Amino acid sequence: MKYLVIGAGGTGGCIGAYLAKAGKDVTLIARGQHLDRIRANGIEMETNWQGTYTVSPIKACDTQHYDDQPDVVFVCVKGYSLADIVPFIKQVAHKNTVVIPILNIFGTGGKLQPMLPELLVTDGCIYISANITDPGRIKMHGEIFRIFFGVRDPAQFNPVLKQIEKDLNDSHILGVLSKDIQKDALQKFSYVSAMATCGLYYQVEAGAVQKPGEIRDTYIDLLGEIQALALAMDIHFDVDIIQFNLDILDSLAPTASTSMLRDIKLGKKSEIDGLVFEVLRMGENYHVSMPTYQRLARAFDGYSQ
Repeated sequence: MKYLVIGAGGTGGCIGAYLAKAGKDVTLIARGQHLDRIRANGIEMETNWQGTYTVSPIKACDTQHYDDQPDVVFVCVKGYSLADIVPFIKQVAHKNTVVIPILNIFGTGGKLQPMLPELLVTDGCIYISANITDPGRIKMHGEIFRIFFGVRDPAQFNPVLKQIEKDLNDSHILGVLSKDIQKDALQKFSYVSAMATCGLYYQVEAGAVQKPGEIRDTYIDLLGEIQALALAMDIHFDVDIIQFNLDILDSLAPTASTSMLRDIKLGKKSEIDGLVFEVLRMGENYHVSMPTYQRLARAFDGYSQ
């Protein structure tokens, strides 16, 4: 199958690199110097467990020069750019193209489906900590690399989803075709939302949250509030969500951080609305008290959304 990955940052760049290394037909949509370097030299992957290596060749272009029809589109842009890529997807997709959004924001697939009514849009989420360190170079901060995806309505199931799952696993990505993607996506969202909120409030990376004390306790309180929200939404996790997320956090390099924190530090637009303020709106809608989120969010009024 032909894969198209829109966005070549820490998420999309890693998906594209792993698929390409496994010999899958994949094209990355990138831009600027990052695109130029990928086209010239491939993607340089920096890890603590496999050293640094380069995946080359790998197909990459911008949206203006993509001239193929993908069978699968992984959407790996930031939440605030979601609507901007819809015309491009409409232009290149065929009637059976499957669109899999891999964003930090909970419920993205449900929001994107009405914009692409002729296509199957699943929901999806990813467990990875990675970011661009230089044009053409991506650093992974831990070995965890999991993609969960699935349909919100069982009636939408398409057998091609099983092939996507197989291709991901063939590429050494733990791909999981979820039977309950709402639960799995909210479980992942609980990690990134709490980590982004806590990291921004204290201006810290993972290392500070890995140590016992106030910061870690705050992170745990945030997770507890999302757990309460999930119960109000009739979503029941199969794991102890607090311990599950602490195990993920503690497996990361101390320098790992969320893209929201990195973007805000650089003065760029961020996903703070979807990662922080949307949680408060959900709490209000489901009548769930979220005092820790509310306390921390009051310090974020000056940040650009």
